[in-house]
Amino acid sequence: MDGSIDYGGMLRRALRGMVREALELVAREGLPGEHHFLLSFATAAPGVELPAGLRALHPERMTVVLQHQFWDLEVEADRFAVTLRFGGQQQRIGVPFAALLAFSDPSVGLELGFDDPPAPPRPGGERADEPSGPEGETDGGHRAEVLPFDPARRR
Repeated sequence: MDGSIDYGGMLRRALRGMVREALELVAREGLPGEHHFLLSFATAAPGVELPAGLRALHPERMTVVLQHQFWDLEVEADRFAVTLRFGGQQQRIGVPFAALLAFSDPSVGLELGFDDPPAPPRPGGERADEPSGPEGETDGGHRAEVLPFDPARRR
């Protein structure tokens, strides 16, 4: 341990766990009421499974909607897979939870943003996502986003 607790990492894992639980519920019971999900993910992240045509159209990021037309939603501990309609054809995608960039359920005003997925290690053991600029800024110029959490707050 380097002398500090990685609260940010703990929170991201917990929130991704919440997304996994929501998807597990939908896989078992379907979407209740007006709920629908928007899931954004890094298409180049390790383990993302996309048909070649979709990867060519979305080389960095893609957002999918789970609402009316999705089939065979399968949720595992570290990933989900679903069949969606793209260009009139059903196509299967697989997404590790670590590749998620954002999750929202607009029907209840829930929006979650995640840091970019971890970059692979560089030669010499450095990680590409370690801060190199001002505090909180990474090599890509992205800033960490802090989401306030107040369980007593109501919409």
